Amino acid sequence: MNGSDLPNGWAVQELDSLRAKGEHTFVGGPFGSDLTSKDYVQEPGVPVIRGTNLGGNESRFIDDGFVYVSARKADALRRNMAFPGDVVFTQRGTLGQVAVIPRAARFDRYVISQSQMKLSPDPAKIESRFLYYYFRSPRILDQLLRQTQATGVPHINLGILKRFPVVVPPLPAQRRIAEVLDRAEALRAKRRAALAQLDTLTQSIFLDLFGDPSHGSNEWSSVMLGDVAEIITGYAFRSQEYQGPANGIRLCRGANVMPGRLDWSDLACWPADRTESLDDFNLVPGDIVLAMDRPWISEGFKLSEVRASDCPALLVQRVARLRGKTGVPNVFLLHTLGQPAFVRHCRPTETTIPHISPKEIRSFTFLFPPLALQRDFARRIAAVDKLKSAHRASLAKLDALFAALQHRAFRGEL
Repeated sequence: MNGSDLPNGWAVQELDSLRAKGEHTFVGGPFGSDLTSKDYVQEPGVPVIRGTNLGGNESRFIDDGFVYVSARKADALRRNMAFPGDVVFTQRGTLGQVAVIPRAARFDRYVISQSQMKLSPDPAKIESRFLYYYFRSPRILDQLLRQTQATGVPHINLGILKRFPVVVPPLPAQRRIAEVLDRAEALRAKRRAALAQLDTLTQSIFLDLFGDPSHGSNEWSSVMLGDVAEIITGYAFRSQEYQGPANGIRLCRGANVMPGRLDWSDLACWPADRTESLDDFNLVPGDIVLAMDRPWISEGFKLSEVRASDCPALLVQRVARLRGKTGVPNVFLLHTLGQPAFVRHCRPTETTIPHISPKEIRSFTFLFPPLALQRDFARRIAAVDKLKSAHRASLAKLDALFAALQHRAFRGEL
């Protein structure tokens, strides 16, 4: 939107013109040598804002999980301080993250890391929450990311951010827009929280019925995973022959396997007319897939159930596929492999590329509950999954509503 398209009283201003008066109101993080891990201290101290405090893709301020520096060190870094009401942007790393430090924050001051920039807005010109939603708008975010500096680690520098144009309505309109989007965001947050609670319920059901797989009932027999599950590894597709998705079938690679889901953002495909003799490597809904190379991330093993929406797909070398034998529900195996006992058994081998072998997977030994109990578990999980599907559908509608509200808000149509 250019200046001539704006409603009366709206204007386009550079972001730098919206900062508060005084020193250090629009700054980047400290130089690398000015803040290193050697400066970190135990609580109490002054918290350091890092990328993990900006909420990932949700882009919100997480007022927890900090590292700290001493008050003396924080005083030395006073030009890199951030305060309640300030807006914090990611400079390098997960570009596009932005968050507002709440007015009722846990601390009265913070230090930003080398990967952040902060703006202290002038309250007579701009509302912090309005700015937050403005920079969360997909159109504005895309416009900002197009100015990424690609030399070395991709980043956005302070000069780019200072010159970035912002559509600025009068303050009453800013507050109204922020309030409307706050209410819509609160609905989305409740739906996400409900989904998180359902994930917790799934784990509780497993532990209630089976306990730790390595310490179940004395009446249960001990089995190896290879005895109760069919386990195969994928085909050695040649990466030089990958093609685009238009006429291809998705390839399930280690990069696509995430805890609890398949992520197709990094997509590779195989020609659909060259799948003869590859039937053994077709994935079907309910299959379990496990990344064997670099299999471990903070949330656990990269282990997922294949959904109908993931198919058709073909299994690639260094990814394992598991299917229960003789009536063993796949969902029971999925949740068994998500328990700490499996993690302890199959800690990745630390070579050039950390990995787990098919032999290690097959040899995982655990106490095997009766099939009737496993099937009861599968029925309960199916009921939970039905609730999850309803919540996901509702969240998708709320996401679409939120995007429409954003679009209208910054065109002056709210």
